[in-house]
Parts: sequence; C-alpha cells; structure tokens
Amino acid sequence: MTLDNTFLIVGLGNPGREYKDNRHNVGFMLIDRIAVRLNAKGMKLQSKAIVMTAQHNDRKLILAKPQTYMNLSGQSVQGLVHFYKIPLNRVMILSDDLDLPFGTIRIRASGGPGGQRGLNDILEKLGTKDVPRLRIGIGRPPGRMDPAAYVLQDFSRDEMNELSLILDRGADAVLAFVTHGLNKAMNDFNGGVKE
Repeated sequence: MTLDNTFLIVGLGNPGREYKDNRHNVGFMLIDRIAVRLNAKGMKLQSKAIVMTAQHNDRKLILAKPQTYMNLSGQSVQGLVHFYKIPLNRVMILSDDLDLPFGTIRIRASGGPGGQRGLNDILEKLGTKDVPRLRIGIGRPPGRMDPAAYVLQDFSRDEMNELSLILDRGADAVLAFVTHGLNKAMNDFNGGVKE
C-alpha cells in the first residue's frame, strides 16, 4: 500500500474517564464513532496518542486520540505526521467549537484556531495554519459562565439525545473528505444537522 492513500484523522479531547462525556471531548467521540463504523483495528499507544487503523474504500485511515491533554495536542500530532510522513492536506483535526451553534459542522482547509487551544497547539507545532479541520459546534455557555468550565461539563441530556445523529453526520463528513476530497466534504456537510 502506498502512502498516498493514507489519511491521519485526529480527534481532540482530554484523556481520562472523568472527561469522557465532556463537550470538549466531542473530537474523541467522533473518532470512536468512525472506529466502530469501520471496525478499526490494532489499538496502540504511539506519539502520546491512542492510535487505530481502518480501511475505507481503498484508503487507509490512521485514527488518533492524543493523550497529552487538550492544550498539548500538538506534540502528539507532530509526532504522528512525521512518523507516517503524511502531507497535511491528508490530515484532519476534529474538535469542538464554542462559537458554532450546537450540532453545526464546519469544515475548513485552513485558518486560525478560533480559541481552541488544542488546535492552536497543533498549528504552532506544525508551523502552518493550512491543516484541514472539522469542528462540531457546542454552543456558547449560558449567562456569564466561564467558557473553560463550560467545555469541561458533560453534554446535557437533551444534547446527548441529539449527539448520536451529529456524530453520524460528522463520521459521514470525514469519510467524504477521505474519499472525495475537502471541497466535496465542505459543500455537503457544512451547516447544521437539520439543514
């Protein structure tokens, strides 16, 4: 298998059971959803990340969940990119986004981190803003609640009921990126679940 059909998909989150259902961990949740759908194999620890591999059509996917805590995700991503020698146009970072309404998917080819510290660390370590990313909206905190506290809360029961559909749509979007490229994924999936 040549490396030109290998993709690195990195979900951001915090390691540890206490963070499992946090809003900040929607990147991990999306990796898990893709892993189950594609029957991913060979879980191991590599470059400070839990890594699995999967096949989709004739593409190889390396699915990664950095275990460094969110703000240091760049160490892990940098290590994986260098180890697998994957060009950045075949890398996708999956993360939460406070500035998007809950459930909205936004795929971009490049840009700033938008306040997402894990993404910020990745862009700094890789030395470029040209890294494809898929962000899932978690909405703004209510009232005057501190955003840092809000992202570390679990999704509400109502949100959890909707989350499965959102993760399915996110998985579809990632696989569209892998199969058909970034532009098609952006055209087909940017927006809310109900659109």
